[in-house]
Amino acid sequence: MQISHHREKFFSLEHTDARSAARAGRIETDHGVIETPIFMPVGTEATVKGVHLRELLDDIKAQIILGNTYHLYLRPGMPVIEAAGGLHKFEGFPRPMLTDSGGFQVFSLTGIRKLREEGCEFRSHIDGSRHFFSPEIVMDIERSIGADIMMAFDECPPGDSDYDYARRSLSLTELWLHRCVERFNATEPRYGHHQALFPIVQGCVYPDLRRESATFCADLDAEGYAIGGLAVGEPTEKMYEMIEVTNEILPHDRPRYLMGVGTPQNILEAIERGVDMFDCVMPTRNGRNGMLFTWDGTMNMRNAKWATDFAPIDSSSPCFVDSYSRAYLHHLFKAKELLAMQIASIHNLAFYLRLVGEARQHIVSGDFAAWKRQAVECLGQRL
Repeated sequence: MQISHHREKFFSLEHTDARSAARAGRIETDHGVIETPIFMPVGTEATVKGVHLRELLDDIKAQIILGNTYHLYLRPGMPVIEAAGGLHKFEGFPRPMLTDSGGFQVFSLTGIRKLREEGCEFRSHIDGSRHFFSPEIVMDIERSIGADIMMAFDECPPGDSDYDYARRSLSLTELWLHRCVERFNATEPRYGHHQALFPIVQGCVYPDLRRESATFCADLDAEGYAIGGLAVGEPTEKMYEMIEVTNEILPHDRPRYLMGVGTPQNILEAIERGVDMFDCVMPTRNGRNGMLFTWDGTMNMRNAKWATDFAPIDSSSPCFVDSYSRAYLHHLFKAKELLAMQIASIHNLAFYLRLVGEARQHIVSGDFAAWKRQAVECLGQRL
């Protein structure tokens, strides 16, 4: 069985780095073009926390954002999103969107979910009500949400899972993926625009399981692929190893999406290993806690050292929030003003988009490997 409903031109590879597996490409959706490598801000519940639409579009320059199936299904619910004409219209975001299947969130509900071959029964974290997700139900929900890229329903095992658990988990994920494909092939988009289905490679930290999963997914002839189950507790070097093992098998001419990763250093290391797409809550979550990412390293804006530093937050940044002084932002965090979290979130997201944008430029210009080594060294500092 293979995934149907392919569009004629979805991904094109434009440049490859001569000294690494880094690539620059182009994904074409009905809501616009995505230039890869790309970082996707996380808009879990139909919003990127603390960020206005105009800031996403004009200041952060987000080319694509995420929504989450689990959260959107619970609130506001499919009737509301369907009545609005899909998530794009409900949220007002005119550019491409991707939906996670909700698998990671459901399986994080340890103690209030029951897993079986048919699917997963779980209780809402909001009100305790009972719900059931099967691969078929998740495909229908993602069709209703209307994202340009839909993710398959999988189980995400913990990073420290033993081999037997990882083996059983992968068998279940493969069974569910087969059912996701059947349902996807049997249905049509709800709102008239193309939707792509990405399978998710699992297998924990075991190379043979990763190879099996990557081969299983590659045989489906999908328009793109995701690498899941990493940055969930395993050592960083193991994550990089699993990326390499997986990308040896995944088709060269399709986009590769590393789910839920990560720090700026993680992203550059993964780009070097052939990954095209990223998402992570780190820019906004860490930002809300006063942590800023810059080309010179990370800044904890709660530290007293910034109290009388009247230099701009980041003089190298074109983003409007970076013209505020460090002392002012420090004051806002100490005073627990909401504006502090907004400024930090916008700064971090804009920085992540500039990071992948510069990586792309250096891939195109042919000096990515040298640039990346220097960038990783600077990014690892604490100011």
